[in-house]
Amino acid sequence: MRLSPCFAACGGAVLLSLSTAAAAAPHTYTVVIDKMKFGPVPAKVRTGDTIVWVNRDFLRHTATAANHSFDVDLQAGAKASTLIKSKGVVQFTCRYHPGMRGVLKVQ
Repeated sequence: MRLSPCFAACGGAVLLSLSTAAAAAPHTYTVVIDKMKFGPVPAKVRTGDTIVWVNRDFLRHTATAANHSFDVDLQAGAKASTLIKSKGVVQFTCRYHPGMRGVLKVQ
């Protein structure tokens, strides 16, 4: 069976667009706050991804971006999410405990 050149070309375009869409699908990552520390942050955050902040500590904490792109206030045992909207290096801290710091590198 022989395929027409148009069918073969169109099929290739569809496969290319499907693989591109799959690679660009947003992800959800979790950062756990415990024992007065932010847990590991994901290494490959992209715009459109979501960070779920989970406070497993007994104290209230925030995840507050230095560039004001997010500010999550979490009571003990609470969780909340942040949609990442822009690229760059985002430093963040806890407003209540300034020694708690982290960095997100958004691609």
